[in-house]
Amino acid sequence: MIQRLRESKWAYILLSILLAFIFWYYVRAEQDPSQPTWFRGIPVVVSNSNILTRQGLTVSELSHDTVDLYIQAPVSVREALLRNRKDISVVVDVSRCEEGENKLTYTISYPVGVNVDNNNVVVLEQDPQSITVTVDKLYTQTFEVEFKLRGAVAEGYQAGTAVISPETVVVSGAIDQVSQVSKVVAILEEENLDQRFTGDLPLTLLDKDGEELTDLEVTLDTQSVYVVLPVVVVKEVELTVNVTEGGGAAAENVKIDIDPKTITVSGAEEDLENLTEISLGSVDLSTIVNTSTLTMSIALDPRLENVSGITSATVTVTITGLSTRSVDVVNITTSPAPEGYTVTLATQAKSVLLRGTEEDLAAVDASQVRIVADLSDIASVGTYPVPAKVYVDSATVGVVGEYTVIVNVSK
Repeated sequence: MIQRLRESKWAYILLSILLAFIFWYYVRAEQDPSQPTWFRGIPVVVSNSNILTRQGLTVSELSHDTVDLYIQAPVSVREALLRNRKDISVVVDVSRCEEGENKLTYTISYPVGVNVDNNNVVVLEQDPQSITVTVDKLYTQTFEVEFKLRGAVAEGYQAGTAVISPETVVVSGAIDQVSQVSKVVAILEEENLDQRFTGDLPLTLLDKDGEELTDLEVTLDTQSVYVVLPVVVVKEVELTVNVTEGGGAAAENVKIDIDPKTITVSGAEEDLENLTEISLGSVDLSTIVNTSTLTMSIALDPRLENVSGITSATVTVTITGLSTRSVDVVNITTSPAPEGYTVTLATQAKSVLLRGTEEDLAAVDASQVRIVADLSDIASVGTYPVPAKVYVDSATVGVVGEYTVIVNVSK
């Protein structure tokens, strides 16, 4: 009997709880009573600032960046607002503002999708009641966009010159805000970069100390720029000189020193793969007496870049193992003169420098050397020098230098 009473008591307790829950759910779902809640730190958003811009004005300061709202709303709406709190803002319309301070009321912007109307949501308190908007004259300044690589390229590679589009950006705002900007940069953060980068990079404002400015009230006519950054292979390449044998000297009789010996170039990997040397050109040994120092230009394929920046090299050419001998030549003739001209030789003897081994030079007689004046370019009368070619009847001795003879030309 007692046991049945106890079981009956617990059944009543469970039934009471169930009925209470059903009643609460009914009130909650059907009646949805209102409940007030504070929403603090709601951000202030400025609207219609473009109208001020057209008038040469700009918002330079707000008295408050956030507001606190005490809102009464049905429980369902309240919970929806709490879930979407980040989408609540208050809006101040600055379209009718004038230069100076403007005291404005604001409207509340609720999240999209939340069932809010004047019948079920009431703002009981708002702090502050209004926002003071300070309007100044609009100041603009144009900056060249600079590129900055925050990181490094991979070993053996080099970053080229970045191409930026657009190249400039216009910063607008109050003069005290814009004047803080010293540079506008596009920053690429990348490590071990080993290929060309292409893409959009956001713009960053820097002050005169190179520190980033993050809280300025300014606008930019573009928020990002398109950057192309070439990344190329870097290689050290030897400089060389070709030798044209002559004047009795062969390649084995020459010592060549080049300063610098190498330069560093950059380019695409496929363009540098087979590049082992860069030729400065040829040296004619017939023009070198003993030692000559020449300045020769460094010419590169247009696809390559001279990283070293050195545009010429000093080449010292020294003839070794050979001797020279000077002979006076009287056997001087001319090539046929052009039609209508008569040519006589003014030069009757010419000293010529020969080169070879001492034994070969001693065996050469002056009669084995002859000079032929070249008259092919004769075009006027008078007495003047013409180029001459020296011939030696010896297979082992050569002529050093270039020669001219004086001729008399008449018609």
